[in-house]
Amino acid sequence: MSVMRNRSHPGQRHDLTLTLDHHALVIHRRYEVVGIINDVLIGLWFLAGSICFFYSSLMSLGTWLFVIGSAQMLIRPLIRLSHHLHLKKMPLPDGDF
Repeated sequence: MSVMRNRSHPGQRHDLTLTLDHHALVIHRRYEVVGIINDVLIGLWFLAGSICFFYSSLMSLGTWLFVIGSAQMLIRPLIRLSHHLHLKKMPLPDGDF
């Protein structure tokens, strides 16, 4: 990934341009898909758990679905952290700072 800064006069807007190479873009897209899938599953667990609470016979199942959804919410920052660390391990192309 390379970063280019537009050097302008004081008081003017400063633009930042990020350029990702193909490998970094593939990594970013994969982690984005994993994050989306995780978020959908969290929503499904909580929705199913909420529906289970309408029936006393399914109350225990509903509780377990809430526990699963809560545990999966802990996975969200781990996905972001591993994405960050994965990109950080990538070597910078020549000429980048």
